Amino acid sequence: MHLNMSENNYPLEERDRDRLPPIINHGLDRGPKLPFPSYGSFISTLNHRRESGSHSFSSHLLLPAVKQVRELPPICPDVRQKHRIAIDVLPPEVKARFVSEPIIPIRTKTAKEFQEDLERATISGDWRQVHDFYLTTFDSFLELNAAFKKEANAPFNTIEDSGINIRFVNIVYDALLHTPADTQKSVLKGIINSLLRGWKGPRTKDDLRAYFVLVQNPQYTSPATYVIYAHLLRQIAALAEADHHFLMHWFKKLPQKRFKQLVERLQLFITTRLFPAKPEELPPMAKCSWWIPSATKVLSLLNAANSISCPPIIPFSDFYNLTLDHIDFMEDYHTWQAHGNSNRFTFCQFPFILSTVVKKAIIQRDSEQQMISMARQTLVDKVSRRQRVDMSLLFLNIKVRRLQLVSDSLDELSRKRADLKKKLKVTFVGEAGLDMGGLTKEWFLLLIRQIFHTDYGMFTYVKESQCHWFSSWKCDNYSEFRLVGALMGLAVYNSITLDIRFPPCVYKKLLTPPIVPFDPDTPVGMATLTLEDLQQVMPDLAHGLGELLSYEGNVEEDFYTTFQVYQEELGVVKSYNLKPGGDKIPVTNLNRKEYVQLYVDFLLNKSIYRQFAAFYHGFHSVCASNALMLLRPEEVEILVCGSPNLDMSSLQRVVQYEGYSKTDPTIRAFWDVVLGFSLELQKKLLHFTTGSDRVPVGGMADLNFKVSKIDVSTDWLPVSHTCFNQICLPPYKSKKELRQKLTIAISNAEGFGLE
Repeated sequence: MHLNMSENNYPLEERDRDRLPPIINHGLDRGPKLPFPSYGSFISTLNHRRESGSHSFSSHLLLPAVKQVRELPPICPDVRQKHRIAIDVLPPEVKARFVSEPIIPIRTKTAKEFQEDLERATISGDWRQVHDFYLTTFDSFLELNAAFKKEANAPFNTIEDSGINIRFVNIVYDALLHTPADTQKSVLKGIINSLLRGWKGPRTKDDLRAYFVLVQNPQYTSPATYVIYAHLLRQIAALAEADHHFLMHWFKKLPQKRFKQLVERLQLFITTRLFPAKPEELPPMAKCSWWIPSATKVLSLLNAANSISCPPIIPFSDFYNLTLDHIDFMEDYHTWQAHGNSNRFTFCQFPFILSTVVKKAIIQRDSEQQMISMARQTLVDKVSRRQRVDMSLLFLNIKVRRLQLVSDSLDELSRKRADLKKKLKVTFVGEAGLDMGGLTKEWFLLLIRQIFHTDYGMFTYVKESQCHWFSSWKCDNYSEFRLVGALMGLAVYNSITLDIRFPPCVYKKLLTPPIVPFDPDTPVGMATLTLEDLQQVMPDLAHGLGELLSYEGNVEEDFYTTFQVYQEELGVVKSYNLKPGGDKIPVTNLNRKEYVQLYVDFLLNKSIYRQFAAFYHGFHSVCASNALMLLRPEEVEILVCGSPNLDMSSLQRVVQYEGYSKTDPTIRAFWDVVLGFSLELQKKLLHFTTGSDRVPVGGMADLNFKVSKIDVSTDWLPVSHTCFNQICLPPYKSKKELRQKLTIAISNAEGFGLE
């Protein structure tokens, strides 16, 4: 399925600007159902509005594609408000009148009184009082503010407080779905009335509050309400950037449950519009191509709210729309590359909605196209020179000796930089055999194991965080760090999962920036990192700095430290000033935050700059692709190292057998034991068999996990071939014996860099 949902396809007819489609209330209408679209119930109302002089629906708010509409705020966490000049400093002739806030009628019903009304209605069956409340409240933006605003005519013009009584809103919405059908229908009609009312000039904060309340309506889970929901979303998407900024911060204040419900409703709306179970319930896609762009833009506000929350309200993966995994996104990707973040909608403009599976597929397809292009160019060059064509020219051929693995690999990759984007083939000198994938994986495993060994000196292993970090020693040649970066790039490029233990901040640095700058002097890898990032690398030091920040005594007298730090390099302790003259600047209660931030920046950025810059350029020499701009740091880690989430039941369904069948007693005993293992032992089994305790992005099916029979004595322990993700089991006679031998084997398999 290909997508073509340009915002320029928004309906432009005058009649569509002046009216909203009717409510589709399956099962609620008293008269016969009409085929979609039916405007009959609306025409008289609209004609009455026109005759009475009501303003028609503002076209610039209905059409996000027009030039006057401003873009959404950035979806990254560092959203900043633009500097504004105070009106007091302007001359009188240029001062404009503020938008007048209409006087909100006073409503005195409290949440408690509303709940009492509900209880009486439930017992007596007389819902008139409750019905009247819903009918009045949802009839206009003014009435919504009257009902739910904490103080009717107080301004509440801050991002910190929406001024809305969220608890009361939740009570009203929770009760709505349990009210009679007429009441639910009256709410939807009231929302239509609210959306139809015209306005002039920018929206007021009370209007934003009304949108904030309306978008939380639980009725939008039904396709029957999607026409109304779509128009609400379009109006919200078309708001000014400053208004989006307010909404984003108000969304941030919602309880996690309500926030997640908002996300789920928007995802369901997008999914249903793309893959409707009953297409006749919705208008044709050609007439509502703006639905999905509007919903996705509103979803981006929630994603931004989630990103600036610490910790995030919900996991970033909750924003994935997994139904999009079934769409071919290359056309969408190429459109995004050609048009960027223009008015032409693409999902790639909003990468938070795309799962890692989709992003991996895009990167792989992009990589394959680059591989094919590189191979084709080599072939054309040979033919044009009338030279003999050797098919090996179509691959990146790496020939190495096992005893000189690192140096040979470094030489090969340095000499063949122009071929890095070709398909990888590895040959071990003096050994027969074709590389069908096993030799390539073995090369990665052996090379990574050797490079990351602490004796090699390139990386240190931090026991407290169980991860590797860059050695800070200085040298004249950092080419081996470039090799490690290229290896990681080749692994992503060739869909190989590596057993590397880097802290998350490495992947943040790797995407800073995601595209290599044209200017070679532009700093790379200098990410904005915090004490939380240091906690994941050096937890003990981070804990000490945290205590410094929270210390209630006199920091200068009790800690007696300066803006100078010490670092050991190859057995020699060296001192570094965190700022000019730092050795003479004492750390005090006033400047301790600056000291901690500079210290974190020194440890994670400046002290390893040359090492990481070489690593960065090595990675991007292979993975130079706009597709990297779609990725979060966590997603890069998953692409390189795989996912930590294990599902052995899924593995059981896709495993391959050699010499055994799934009904053999040994195999039944094997899965009884494995499924009964603790998570730690399951990870050890996976590491024993595949060389990594993580799962590829595509899930267990992408492991090609194989269980083979080995005809040896049952005194033997199981054997594994990590290059082929294969475990070999002797035909053990009992489950007890199999558990004992398997546990010994996986618990004593040697990992690298671990003690």
